[in-house]
Amino acid sequence: MVLPGIVTNVTAFGAFVDIGVHQDGLAHISELADRFVKDPNEVVRVRQQVEVRVLQVDSERKRIGLSMKKG
Repeated sequence: MVLPGIVTNVTAFGAFVDIGVHQDGLAHISELADRFVKDPNEVVRVRQQVEVRVLQVDSERKRIGLSMKKG
């Protein structure tokens, strides 16, 4: 499922994205782009609008895994 989202926080390991549900999802640094990303700030910034794909939902631990890869 592809959803629009807004980046709420950028960390060393990825970016948190608000996709309109109670919990923000995490796009891990390895899922930010089709190329190697050394620093997430190269790819995204806070309040940027992005399109993300839901990879997994762990309702028990309240985590949502997201990807911004195109391919």
